Amino acid sequence: MILFAIIAIVLFIVYVKWRHSYWTRLGIYQMQPEFFIGNARSVLTGKTSFAQTVYERYNSIKATGQQCGGIYLFLEPAVYFIDPKLIKTILQKDFQYFMSHGLYHHPKDILSMNLFNMEGDVWRNLRAKLTPTFTSGKMKMMFDTIIEKTNGLEAMVDKFASNQQPFAIKEALGRFTTDIIGSCAFGIECNSLEDPDNLFRAYGKKVFEPNLYRFWLFNLLPWWFLGNIGFKSNGRDVSEFFIKVVKETIKTRQENQIFRKDFMHLLLELKNMEINEKNPLTITDDEIAAQCFIFFLAGFETSSTNMTFALLELAQNPEIQEKLRDEINDVIERHGGKITYDAVMEMKYLDMVINETLRKFPPVTILPRICTKDYEIPGTKSTIKKGTRVHIPVWGLHRDPDYYPDPDVFDPERFNEENKLKRPDFTFLPFGEGPRMCIGLRFGMLQSRVGLISLIRNFSFSLNKKTSLPIRMSSGSVIISVKGEVWLDAKKIRDY
Repeated sequence: MILFAIIAIVLFIVYVKWRHSYWTRLGIYQMQPEFFIGNARSVLTGKTSFAQTVYERYNSIKATGQQCGGIYLFLEPAVYFIDPKLIKTILQKDFQYFMSHGLYHHPKDILSMNLFNMEGDVWRNLRAKLTPTFTSGKMKMMFDTIIEKTNGLEAMVDKFASNQQPFAIKEALGRFTTDIIGSCAFGIECNSLEDPDNLFRAYGKKVFEPNLYRFWLFNLLPWWFLGNIGFKSNGRDVSEFFIKVVKETIKTRQENQIFRKDFMHLLLELKNMEINEKNPLTITDDEIAAQCFIFFLAGFETSSTNMTFALLELAQNPEIQEKLRDEINDVIERHGGKITYDAVMEMKYLDMVINETLRKFPPVTILPRICTKDYEIPGTKSTIKKGTRVHIPVWGLHRDPDYYPDPDVFDPERFNEENKLKRPDFTFLPFGEGPRMCIGLRFGMLQSRVGLISLIRNFSFSLNKKTSLPIRMSSGSVIISVKGEVWLDAKKIRDY
């Protein structure tokens, strides 16, 4: 019996070693794996942020001079592509090999069946249904709702400024974007700015709480098993809450013929279309629930995070803050003193500030893909096998001094037209690129623009000593976030 146990242990060790030599056997550089867990320790323990892990992997691979490198998540191989030309090929020209994100979804977990998670023809059909709801014309339709929510944000900051109290900008902006998305996605007034404990805010925050338990389950157990035992990727209480809200909203609007300028109305228009050969773009109640959910999460978290980092940098760079304020005032004056959609789109320096913020603090650290059929890496004899995880290291590209000299310096001029032309394509990927580029890009940018215009126009910001520097990224969070809070001091500079 002891002999059999020894043989089994030896065979297991040999098998693990063989699995962990996959990339070497393929002729691709690999980072040194730890026994069994591979290169996943930093993620599993939560001791290192995703951002730092991606940065270290990127630099390790780049130091070899190769265009890609391999890692292991337990025994599963994954590959990092770091060469911009190759990344462009993967995300655009050879997209058919890398159509999927490789993220958990199951029909019995309704909220998981959203556009971000879907694959293949199901994703393609859903994308075709939703694309018309994110045109610039549709954004104009929702513009007044976004502007309306700035009143509560200004009142909140005004209160702190009047009392000369520092305030936590990340929490304030999270409440602001929750109110916008609650109204634009669900047609519901959340009033998070007045009531920070409302259910929308509470459940939205809960989804983004670090959860290593879920990471283990997604990577160790088959998805069909998780779905069939009733597993809910966002938690049962979160799932039940959002599905109930969506279905009650659908019922109320249809019974009372309610019209609102929001995302829900656009989805209901799709739902009510007649199915025919020319226009098979109808959508089910479950699909509406899943899309409203992902729109809500992506909309409130990424935009609030982007504005938080922008204000963090503006508070430390008063000359940039003043230059931005001058542009905002000049453009608004040309538009009759009102913040209009056209005025917002005219603010070029504002876009440069936002893009530099996205460069330095991209919402996601990697773009995940799954190889959907065997792919020979251009210029090599190495073939990436179907089912292999592919990572595009956004955080590494954005902080590479070859593309962005002095990458820790906040410099919006990196994004003037002259400097943009100097950089290789696909070295700026805050929202992805190619057919799977973020569909809500326009809306997210519009939120960030309007929020910053409202604040910079009316207040001057400086960093409060309660903010810990240098800032650190929260570990275990998919969307990057500051560990702790960003505390600012505000001074009112304009009566409104």
